[in-house]
Amino acid sequence: MEVGTAKLKALRTPGHTPESTSYLLDDQALFTGDTLFVHGVGRPDLEASPEEKRRRAQALYHSLRHLLDLPPETLILSGHTSEPVAFDGEPISGMIAEVREGVEALGVSQDDFVERILEPLPPAPSNHHRIVKLNETGGLSVEELTELEAGANRCAAG
Repeated sequence: MEVGTAKLKALRTPGHTPESTSYLLDDQALFTGDTLFVHGVGRPDLEASPEEKRRRAQALYHSLRHLLDLPPETLILSGHTSEPVAFDGEPISGMIAEVREGVEALGVSQDDFVERILEPLPPAPSNHHRIVKLNETGGLSVEELTELEAGANRCAAG
């Protein structure tokens, strides 16, 4: 899709959820949502049975392989971070090359990836169901958005 002079390409990246999608802007910046973070990957277990968790982890592995094939200088702009950050207006970002080097789980086989991602997962965030409902209905106020984003983010694994 083109908007003015910008080109936005949707990339199907299932794993965190079956419908996860990332968006590549002008072949330079990648909005990864909860698929790939600067310091981790999206957890595939929320609202999933044990079998579904495994299937999602396998799908996530393949989605990440696809994203890692993009040029190393592609800027990653994820939906969250698992690390505390200052609300300073600066984007949470990193280049694919940096992410590839910094996230150990990205350099292993599919079987190892699935085990690494599924083994150490903490419980779902206590506000998970509220976040899902707000994502589905939209209309968040700035205060609600800040409250949700300032709290513990346990959407990342690996």
